[in-house]
Amino acid sequence: MGIFSRKNGKIATNGDSMNGSRSSKSSLKSLPVTKNGNGSTYTSPSLPDITLPAPPDPKLDPAAYLRSIYAVRERSRYVYNKAKRNQLNHFTVDLSKFGETASYVVSIINRDHKPDYHSIPPHGRWQHFEAGGRPRVDQLLASWPSSIDNQERTRRLIDLFLVSVLLDAGAGTKWSYKSKESGKTYRRSEGLAIATLEMFKAGCFSSNPSEPCQVDGAGLKRLSVEQLERGLQVSEINPIAGLEGRAGLMSRLGDAMSNSSIFGNDGRPGGMLDYLLSHPSTQASSVPIITVPTLWNCLMAGLGNVWPATRTKIDGISLGDAWPCSSMPGGSLAQPWENIVPFHKLTQWLCYSLMAPMKKLLNIRFAGEELLTGLPEYRNGGLLVDTGLLTLKESDVQRGLTAFRNNSMLKGQQTVEVIPLFSTDDDVIVEWRAVTVGFLDELLLEVNGILGLRGAEQLTLAQMLEAGSWKGGRELAEVSRPNTKEPPILIMSDGTVF
Repeated sequence: MGIFSRKNGKIATNGDSMNGSRSSKSSLKSLPVTKNGNGSTYTSPSLPDITLPAPPDPKLDPAAYLRSIYAVRERSRYVYNKAKRNQLNHFTVDLSKFGETASYVVSIINRDHKPDYHSIPPHGRWQHFEAGGRPRVDQLLASWPSSIDNQERTRRLIDLFLVSVLLDAGAGTKWSYKSKESGKTYRRSEGLAIATLEMFKAGCFSSNPSEPCQVDGAGLKRLSVEQLERGLQVSEINPIAGLEGRAGLMSRLGDAMSNSSIFGNDGRPGGMLDYLLSHPSTQASSVPIITVPTLWNCLMAGLGNVWPATRTKIDGISLGDAWPCSSMPGGSLAQPWENIVPFHKLTQWLCYSLMAPMKKLLNIRFAGEELLTGLPEYRNGGLLVDTGLLTLKESDVQRGLTAFRNNSMLKGQQTVEVIPLFSTDDDVIVEWRAVTVGFLDELLLEVNGILGLRGAEQLTLAQMLEAGSWKGGRELAEVSRPNTKEPPILIMSDGTVF
């Protein structure tokens, strides 16, 4: 058993003692090293030595391996190594632009955070809720009675954050949301965050009228396309990309909540808190310590069925956000799994986002955060294209422009600022995403070097994503394509990946 039973033992907050926990001989130390089963080491500041599980063996269970967090960086590395030799199939690579790209990221970080780099929050959904400088999450917490303890508060935030992240696919250029509370209008990720927050407070995801601020399976399954349309203020003049896909995702999420071993008898996303705290791998030092692979496996097992069944499969098992890529090692002797690159972008976005309330409200720590990668999406990837580090090859440009023109003939689709357009599973997009993972790792090293940060002062990857690469990619898009603010390469979204 883990250190806590479901909804029983209390967790220490603000220095209080823990009740119901078993003792641990581990003590907190500065900058220890965590190890996985293969002997690789990862620095986990202020955590005791934690042994992380080994990745699944792809030769024995390729589907389990490709669904693991370990596979994202390992498989993307093959494509990145080709990029360093300028041997990609769809992009030319100008490594002389790498330093300029890093310097641009540093300029964004310095503009907004110098010299208080330590104050940069990790990339996550929490910041999107605070668009316009309003601390909406804190205000939400303050609105609940003091009789609600921190564990239930954390469950509720997990409820909110999980639904909000899953609905955070690209909204398109024409959609916006006018806050019912402030009257201000927001777009894109911030608009979707505020829209889902206001829907959450209105009880749109709850089946219990007396508890509107929760998400449960019954509430999700009764959420129709029309209700989601109203909640997101979608109309003919305010269209959103992938509305039906989002509604289908919510319905399947409702079905997934029936897994009581993870989500509890109430069938709530927040039930995973109790699952994680009672997991055998969770340790107690002066604070609870959950391993990232445990959180990852919880999300993959609990949410695996929410992704469209048409996704890539191995041995009949749907892999989720994982795709064949022509830049992977092949040959006549290669096994089918060997040409697949997994990204699991939304699951990683969930990990980054869900850790925040658990850390802030319950002082939970996570071992192995370094296993998570930079998010392979169009803002981080767009940064690499808009700085000239990557250039789409001409034959693919023409193919993408043809697709854009064909798509622009459809009602409500973009017709200005012509940009190459591809489907999510197109080899161009898969290669672009894979090389983005590799370059983000290298950018982190370069950015810390330019900033002169060493040891415990270094930015984490999650901090660089938040303050530099994601923000920088968005700002470059706004300057380069001011009418639409779209990335340099468009992706046809079904509302379930980006």
